Amino acid sequence: MVTAQDLLSELKFSTARSSGPGGQHVNKTNTKVVVHFNVLHSVVLTDSQKLLLLEKWETKITKQGELVVTSQDHRTQLQNKEAVLVKLDHLLKKAFERKKVRKATKPSKTVRLKRLENKKRAGEKKKWRQRPE
Repeated sequence: MVTAQDLLSELKFSTARSSGPGGQHVNKTNTKVVVHFNVLHSVVLTDSQKLLLLEKWETKITKQGELVVTSQDHRTQLQNKEAVLVKLDHLLKKAFERKKVRKATKPSKTVRLKRLENKKRAGEKKKWRQRPE
């Protein structure tokens, strides 16, 4: 399993002015952290992992093959850097996790009988509501 820590050498961090919390402090400090990870040129990932990432996160990946993740939830650059690594980690885990294969099952005999019994009871109840002929 590949984590954000494994890819640290391939990540490019940049900062920008944040629109998050901080009041007037926001207008003069770069607390927003943006991380760029080039999926196509990654040395750590295998070709199959690259294809999987490109397929799974095609809306988050640029035409140049860069996965861009941002964080501006916190007041400090350090907290946002940690948050962006957690986000990237979450994206990687979600992309590489295998879906469980659903096994087709049939309803048991008791469940089928119970369903028919309930239908019969409902029919009888409706019969009692009708006008007598």
